[in-house]
Amino acid sequence: MKKISIILCIALIGIMWSCKLEEKKTAEAPLIGKPAIELKSDLMTPEVLWSFGRLSEPELSPDKKTLVYGVTYYDVAQNKSNRELYVIGSDGQNLKQITTTKFSEYQALWSPDGKKIGFMSTESGSMQAWEMNPDGSNRKQITNIENGINGFKYSPDQKKILYTAEVFPENPQKTLYEGLPKASGKIYNDLMYRHWDTWVQSYSHIFQADLTTGMITKGTDVMLNEPYESPLSPFGGMEQINWSPDSKAIAYTCRKKKGMEYAKSTNSDIYLYELESGKTSNISEGMMGYDVAPVFSPNGKMIAWQSMERDGYESDKNRLFVYDFETKTKTDFTKNFDQNAESLAWSDNNKSIWFISDFHATDEIYRLDIADGKIAKITEGIHNYTGVIPAGDKLIATRMSMSMPTEIYFVDPATGKDSPITTTNKDLLEKITMARIEQRWIKTTDNKDMHTWIIYPPHFDSTKKYPTLLYCEGGPQSTVSQFWSFRWNFQMMAANGYIIVAPNRRGLPGFGQAWNEQISGDYGGQNMKDYLSAIDAMTKESYVNKDKLGCVGASYGGFSVYWLAGNHNKRFKAFIAHDGMFNLESQYLETEEMWFVNWDLGGPFWDKNNKIAQRSFANSPHRFVQNWDAPILCIHGELDYRIVATQGMQAFNAAVLRGIPAELLYFPDENHWVLKPQNGILWQRTFFNWLDRWLK
Repeated sequence: MKKISIILCIALIGIMWSCKLEEKKTAEAPLIGKPAIELKSDLMTPEVLWSFGRLSEPELSPDKKTLVYGVTYYDVAQNKSNRELYVIGSDGQNLKQITTTKFSEYQALWSPDGKKIGFMSTESGSMQAWEMNPDGSNRKQITNIENGINGFKYSPDQKKILYTAEVFPENPQKTLYEGLPKASGKIYNDLMYRHWDTWVQSYSHIFQADLTTGMITKGTDVMLNEPYESPLSPFGGMEQINWSPDSKAIAYTCRKKKGMEYAKSTNSDIYLYELESGKTSNISEGMMGYDVAPVFSPNGKMIAWQSMERDGYESDKNRLFVYDFETKTKTDFTKNFDQNAESLAWSDNNKSIWFISDFHATDEIYRLDIADGKIAKITEGIHNYTGVIPAGDKLIATRMSMSMPTEIYFVDPATGKDSPITTTNKDLLEKITMARIEQRWIKTTDNKDMHTWIIYPPHFDSTKKYPTLLYCEGGPQSTVSQFWSFRWNFQMMAANGYIIVAPNRRGLPGFGQAWNEQISGDYGGQNMKDYLSAIDAMTKESYVNKDKLGCVGASYGGFSVYWLAGNHNKRFKAFIAHDGMFNLESQYLETEEMWFVNWDLGGPFWDKNNKIAQRSFANSPHRFVQNWDAPILCIHGELDYRIVATQGMQAFNAAVLRGIPAELLYFPDENHWVLKPQNGILWQRTFFNWLDRWLK
């Protein structure tokens, strides 16, 4: 439901033991590194999908010659994962695995002199900072902070580190618990008492500490004991905090609000903490939306960050702002650029900023030239770039597509041409026949052109008729781009014999801000007509079996499934909704991020004078249950606090009470996603068992 990139969702998974389709080892023996895979056919299966290595977090050495990155593998039998670190030359040569432990290594980064690789590990019992030689030798723990830390960064002069750790405020109600050591009840008196999948009992703070005095056991609180968090939960990481090049200041992202004020607002700012004086200043003061991810220019004279304009609108345009320390001026370099700007990276000469932007359902690399403010598109293709690192006269970038998990690529900034540096999953990909992917532009009911991906089954035969799925995207404002998902995987759907229709309906970025914003306050409106336009256009094809249509989606896509189930006019023969909103009145009071429902639904359902809100709640899917006439599978996780599990239960109960064939797949230990290996495979098996039952 919240707009987040697929690569960030993948990063939340945690990381890995290997997985075989057929075990040939004892259940408890660790397999570290690339797993051995045996395929029974050339088609994707859930077991094969969970066997792919998941590459993430590449970091380039200071001399631009070597990359360090992590790869996660899963062991399905043990229901565990393990993540190991690798180094490879930036020319794609000299690949080496440098860790072989049962403790996953995270957040690898180079020391400024390039002589060490820092990383995070639980080897000592809690998550702490470690470092080692670039070849993996001489592992050494460098922090021993009580309760562990969340992440760290070296200062450029390598004399200090900053780290983030949880702060646990004193319980204001502690006198009520006297003599009650076994009492489990928690007392709350304000909002945001739980967030996404966690009951809020602490907040993350930034600390700085001297690296030259041996083991670090305590640091200085950069946030001056204020009751606020940095980075922003639940998805913010160390990209929201950075050192100045002279090591004299720390820039960080913070939303200095709490309780109900925090729950209603997205207004975060960029703060600058000066180590010598202890002074903190707000360099984005007066800017009312999300301001995140500050990045200093190499010479320290400027700082760039991503900025949204409006408070409460989490899917506003991501602008590229630059602050000049000498002139004390802020400049929006994307004022005339009707796209988002993300993953900012300065050029070595301080003259340009590289960034990622979504355009027409692919994420590409762009360059901003500071002198004249011109923006140039560098890459083009059927893929998503997810990050970019300047490396002298070339670029290093991570890239994925619907047909390939993330790998690291060399990109020529002059031509945009790329070539792979890593080939983590090459052996497995070569054994699988992938689906053909096609782009179409389909006319909507208001005569707009809508981009739609069509994915065909492997070994597609146009003389045959295929059952077809309408895919409904979540977010709601998250592009149907060239993402590789380990759950909503189009190649997996196609391998099971389905054609997939995946439209970039109204309310998605990459097609201009007007297209993106239309959905707010119009749930059940034009975007639902867009879905029907897409599936109706495809049913005109001879190879689409219009009597065997299904409709699937998660989060806002789950809401879409529930709404379409009551408004599809006999089009679909089966539905699947994962973590979807079913009753919007319940949703308004059950969710934690109030800014979302206030913006997208228009406000509370009790405000009878608010026409936008009343239109939203009148289009709640539960109001159309009397029209349900097709089988439905409802899936939900108990730890999903964004859209709580009772939303799925309400939908399931309604279907059963109405005599509609229905199933409920309930995960007591999953959140808005399904992250555990065996749960993930159960999800896939249940998904296709349901579709095959009604569509084949």
